[in-house]
Amino acid sequence: MTSAFHFIPNFEIRSVALLAALTVGAALGAHAQGADTAGLKTPSGAGTPSTQSAPSPSGPTNQEVGAAFIRADANKDGQLSRQEAVRLPAVEQRFDQSDTNKDKLVSREEFEIALKS
Repeated sequence: MTSAFHFIPNFEIRSVALLAALTVGAALGAHAQGADTAGLKTPSGAGTPSTQSAPSPSGPTNQEVGAAFIRADANKDGQLSRQEAVRLPAVEQRFDQSDTNKDKLVSREEFEIALKS
């Protein structure tokens, strides 16, 4: 009686390589998806912090507020004019309320107070 088994050269090696590639691809995909959906900052000293910052429930941090103000302050005078406030739609919409001293400019202090309210 003859065997019905036919040997195909390199079939086993290709199968193992394909299985390994699929496993690694699935693991990397799951890792990337977990990093995107977590969006949580790690506690200090507990590994590498996430490069993406999710909005925190307590509001923006002082560092985030400062960075937003610096990006919007095009002429770097430390104040936002109405034209500069266009870069931040939330500030533009509440520009008059944010400008508490009515000098037609929003200082960094006024900016921080407006964001906390």
